[in-house]
Amino acid sequence: MIDPNLFAEPQALDRVQHRAMRLKPGIRYDRTAGMNALFITAAEFTHVCREYPIAFVEAGKGPDGQRDVAPVALLGLRQGENLMLRPDGGWAARYTPALLRGYPLGLARVGNDRYAVCIDAKSGALSSDEGERLFDDTGEATPFLEEQRRFVEEIEREAERTRQLGRRLLELDLLRSMRFDATLPDGQKITVDGILAIDEERLAALPDAVVIELHRNRALAVIHAQQLSMDLMRALVEKRIAQRPTA
Repeated sequence: MIDPNLFAEPQALDRVQHRAMRLKPGIRYDRTAGMNALFITAAEFTHVCREYPIAFVEAGKGPDGQRDVAPVALLGLRQGENLMLRPDGGWAARYTPALLRGYPLGLARVGNDRYAVCIDAKSGALSSDEGERLFDDTGEATPFLEEQRRFVEEIEREAERTRQLGRRLLELDLLRSMRFDATLPDGQKITVDGILAIDEERLAALPDAVVIELHRNRALAVIHAQQLSMDLMRALVEKRIAQRPTA
């Protein structure tokens, strides 16, 4: 998938245009400098919930006109604030969400059932002499590019499964609007709203048959991971105090 907050200029890889190009190594954390949330898939929840608060956000409507929601790892407490990006350019968490690990490559739909591997042309990741080649001299994808393609394709598959999970949560009316308030040592108040979280009362009231369904399709583990992760909202406040003590 192509996150417009990450990709400044997505461009389909071309065996002619990019034949001699190489992809520089390393994760480009700097692209998240203005992001306070990053999309994650349901398959990542057990990893993400240990280091990031997880919330759901409105994601418009799908091709069928139905409402969609998407889960995100919260990176900051305000718009444009990423507390996981360290001043030295490193990352302040052990786990990096898959979407960022795949960047600057991503999968974009180019037809009803066709996708193309794209690269962010403004990522600065392409080089003529540094990194791994994307195509060989005959224009065929290298084993490296095939490996990267499989990775971004898996993200796309998991993103679709995650979308279906979100719809099931909506059907069961398990998501509620959430607001988080905090006061910094200098008296400054912070409010985080516009996010959705699991409604514990509605979850507890579900019929046994639905709980068993959610358990069997692994949705229940995702739900519990989201609930546990909200304790980390306080950790974001602490990161903000540590990184911006005079803000």
